[in-house]
Amino acid sequence: MNINFEQIMTVTMILFAVIDILGSVPIIVGLRSKVGHIQSEKASLVAAAIMISFLFVGEFILQLIGIDVNSFAVAGAFVLLFLALEMILGISIYKDEEPKTASIVPLAFPLIAGPGIMTSILSLKAEYDTINIVIGILINILFVYIVLKSSDKIEKVLGQGGLGVIRKVFGVVLLAIAVKLFASNVKGLFV
Repeated sequence: MNINFEQIMTVTMILFAVIDILGSVPIIVGLRSKVGHIQSEKASLVAAAIMISFLFVGEFILQLIGIDVNSFAVAGAFVLLFLALEMILGISIYKDEEPKTASIVPLAFPLIAGPGIMTSILSLKAEYDTINIVIGILINILFVYIVLKSSDKIEKVLGQGGLGVIRKVFGVVLLAIAVKLFASNVKGLFV
């Protein structure tokens, strides 16, 4: 086990930007107003289980279908690029139907542990130690739980403008991460 504080911080920030739980507060508040109670504990635990499971079996699944980690990391860089553009420009490239209930399905997947996070986890695995990624996931899940529990208060404190600014800042961070991920893995495609 090679626990590295710098790797943990980097992984945590990357996953935080991709999950974008603060940017999702308006969606969470909307779900809560439509269906009442949101099961914060259950949603957080299921999202953690999805992310950690994918960290360990995702590479096996890729090998099964004949894709190497570098190719997946480059593809992940493109997904992160589009997510970043959505956050920065305030547009929606990926369209999803509006959920009817606030059960595990809209919250744990795809809102918290969606396709972007899956791609990011496997891309991170190409560069960072697994233990540091697991710790980064757990830190993010703790933060997700806190945000789910106090989404109404967060929205009142930050307002729509504050949430918008946070979303754009993390969009720029995510864009830089996508460029770095692409640059560090594209060489591996031609070896």
